[in-house]
Amino acid sequence: MGPQSTPDLSTAPSPLSLSTVAVVGLGTMGTGIAEVLARAGREVIGIDTDEAAARHAVTTLEAATARAVQRERITERERQDILARFRTFTDLQAAADADLVIEVVPEDYELKRQVFAGLDAVVRPDTILATGTNALSVTRLAADSQRPERVLGVHFFNPAPAMKLVEVVSSVLTAPAAVAAVTDLAHALGKDPIAVGDRPGFVADGLLFGYLNQAAAMYESKYATREDIDAAMRLGCGLPMGPLALLDLIGVDTARTVLEAMYAESQDRLHAPAPILGQLAEAGLTGRKAGRGFYTYDAPGSGTAVPDAESPAAADELAGGRTVTGVGVAGSGTMASGIAEVFAKAGFKVVLAARSLEKAEKAKARIAKSLGRSVDKGRMSAEARDTALAAITPAGSLDAFADVDLAVEAVAEDLAVKQELFTTLDKVCKPGAVLATTTSSLPVVACARATSRPEDVIGMHFFNPAPAMKLVEVVRTVLTADDVHATVRAVCAKVRKHPVDCGDRAGFIVNALLFPYLNNAIKMVEEHYATLDDIDAAMKLGGGYPMGPFELLDVVGLDVSLAIEKVLHAEFRDPGLAPAPLLEHLVAAGCLGRKTGRGFREYARR
Repeated sequence: MGPQSTPDLSTAPSPLSLSTVAVVGLGTMGTGIAEVLARAGREVIGIDTDEAAARHAVTTLEAATARAVQRERITERERQDILARFRTFTDLQAAADADLVIEVVPEDYELKRQVFAGLDAVVRPDTILATGTNALSVTRLAADSQRPERVLGVHFFNPAPAMKLVEVVSSVLTAPAAVAAVTDLAHALGKDPIAVGDRPGFVADGLLFGYLNQAAAMYESKYATREDIDAAMRLGCGLPMGPLALLDLIGVDTARTVLEAMYAESQDRLHAPAPILGQLAEAGLTGRKAGRGFYTYDAPGSGTAVPDAESPAAADELAGGRTVTGVGVAGSGTMASGIAEVFAKAGFKVVLAARSLEKAEKAKARIAKSLGRSVDKGRMSAEARDTALAAITPAGSLDAFADVDLAVEAVAEDLAVKQELFTTLDKVCKPGAVLATTTSSLPVVACARATSRPEDVIGMHFFNPAPAMKLVEVVRTVLTADDVHATVRAVCAKVRKHPVDCGDRAGFIVNALLFPYLNNAIKMVEEHYATLDDIDAAMKLGGGYPMGPFELLDVVGLDVSLAIEKVLHAEFRDPGLAPAPLLEHLVAAGCLGRKTGRGFREYARR
């Protein structure tokens, strides 16, 4: 294209100038985007070569607006106006009068290129062309277009009417005015746009799909069941869905396409699609849309999972276990007192042992305050509080564990310290007592080998705060006895926690999936691809995460995070797991997060 034919882009159009928008591709995402636009007063031209898809889009919009009327969110007159603004066609020629065209056809480069070539021949010179891709190169599509300065990416999240995030993606060819116009439109639609550059996955999916891929690989290796992996991430991290259920929702084939594109650019093994994704995709087991993926559903397109050959059998958790009435908790910190509170509230007799009786009594006082808050909030009665407190006996020595049936250590995350403690437990605890470590990153078997009864040792990884968090990772070593495993699962049920089984390897389930994701977020900032605020917003708004990665890192503690990253890297030896240099620099500078007043962000000193 010669300079004389380039449209004037010196001023950005106002959002109102993008009053007519064509949506090409009326699948789930295209239909959702059309609904958002029509509700916001835009004239919407829906285009799909499949007449059935176009009819379904109209039906979907009719049903969605009918529900809105029923819930008194809009009037019937407003509903009719919305429906009148949405017209469907089967030919790209219908986009001739559009100010903006959003393409959301399947993730196939040649298909998208053909759509853009067709649009080049139809639309006005000043029309903006947007691709809804989350995996393919926006730059390549722009370069192949006759108007590269008018091409950009606009990535909505599913379901488009509900999700607030929109990633506005510019290539090196995109005119700033086009980006400004689409960003203004996103604001006018009630969305929260973030501006990003062109690379596979952009921000949200760039972080999300690496995590999903690792979860698929974890399942494929038979390290944990699909149910336990999903429950661990929901209950341990507060995520709205587990990773394997989310892969089924997204589409296994779509996920594989995104990961292939990410790996082609990054060459990071963490992005190389897990073989199971290819096997499922080739077999047509693409998730909910096919009725089967990692899970089996009652019908194609349904979100209702049904039992299949992999579903866990209903088992009696108490079968084969040992009797537990007395529990010893070693430690005086937040985690130890939280665990002691959990057991006391469930009716167990608890010995809380610290390095001195004074420390143990302070830990019990902390528990009393916690229980008091529960009473104040109406979560428990004063009588229940008094009963729980009476069940806790503080002690200044592990000798008080002589009669406990289960000993749980919650001391410093230092292997030498834990091994010394287990050597003492071995001498003090009666034969048949179960010995448990709450480590989140150290090898459980190393604690077991410090005793003369490694078959009695197991991991019970509670999450902080223990009274509130439902998850416990139950970690078996190669030496753990079956009845010890059964005992701990039964105890978890009694204290109303959800146990998930995993083997004795670095990170177990949650940290092995969580911390590489956090590390990759730091690398995004190091590479100046996106800001802390944009990354945190992307994961909260686009992924439904309760906290953004940098908020979470500052809460966990950057020193703790670095230690876990180092353990993961040392165990798996994957270059992609090496701690981000920025994390190491902040820790070296003493910027450890909220506890020091400064981490990735600064905090007011208390």
